[in-house]
Amino acid sequence: MRKYKQVKEKKITFDMKQWEEVERRADACNKTTTSFIRDKAVSSEVRVLDLKGLAPLINDMRTISNNINQIARKANETNNLYAGDVEKLRKEVECLSHTLSQFVSTLQWKKV
Repeated sequence: MRKYKQVKEKKITFDMKQWEEVERRADACNKTTTSFIRDKAVSSEVRVLDLKGLAPLINDMRTISNNINQIARKANETNNLYAGDVEKLRKEVECLSHTLSQFVSTLQWKKV
């Protein structure tokens, strides 16, 4: 049986503002910075948000921004804005809004 536990050391770097915050929080908990960091790294709850479903939303946003640019170009060239273009844009924004609502309603934090 081993007399000492095996340990793993890891060097981490903080900028000065971050380090001051770590020290402030450790002091508030009456802990050393080392034990504070170790406790937070091991015992704090970690949650992950899966954003894989975001791709369709980003594609819809690209389509809408392309259409807005085309409408703006056409309006600048002709000093005219077509109702059909505006209606198409309105429908795409509505579709994007619906997609966003569906996506947000299905988001679930996963505990790690």
